[in-house]
Amino acid sequence: MKCVKSNVFVIIILHCENGVTAQRLNSNSSLNQCIIYKMKIMRIRKTIVTMMIMCATVFTFAQNKDDMRVMKDAKKAKMILKSADKGLEKFFKESSGYVIFPNVGEGALIVGAASGNGVLYENGVATGMASMKKLDVGMQAGGEAYTQVIFFENEAALDEFKNENFEFSAEAKAVIVDKGASKKANYDDGVVIFAKSKAGAMADASVGGQKFSYSEF
Repeated sequence: MKCVKSNVFVIIILHCENGVTAQRLNSNSSLNQCIIYKMKIMRIRKTIVTMMIMCATVFTFAQNKDDMRVMKDAKKAKMILKSADKGLEKFFKESSGYVIFPNVGEGALIVGAASGNGVLYENGVATGMASMKKLDVGMQAGGEAYTQVIFFENEAALDEFKNENFEFSAEAKAVIVDKGASKKANYDDGVVIFAKSKAGAMADASVGGQKFSYSEF
């Protein structure tokens, strides 16, 4: 809407969805009415925008509540991993990026499954969330929970992980985190995987068949 004043009258032009409507108002009082009306429209617009922002904020908070919990767990897991093997510090510093899955839960016998949510970091900063699933047919010890971290040697390996349908081959294995274990660890096809049991010694370091998905913040 805009107000146009002439010597005799004021024209109020309202831009509507169905076209433009013009109203002719007389005298200076009409100009005041025009200004007041315009202010009311502006207040209504501001109220609507504020409500939209509030709704979006509530939705985002609800959507990211679980992510925030995973990020908090990942931060703790990083400290535990570095404490268990000081040599991991080199990988955290020198890799192009890494993803930490703080709570990977194993499945049961006959058909074993593992799943977990993680956080991807680039230059030490969280840039997105990742999820992992694994399904094995065969005997598998159930109930074991562990932490897993994947380091990416270069940008190419990191970008490959970000793309959909990233998965490990059936023969893929993780290095079990223990004092000094990282000294013998090397990248294989741009990645190296470490895993640490959340309770006692880890029985199996196989991570073959794990499939990942990634969503950027």
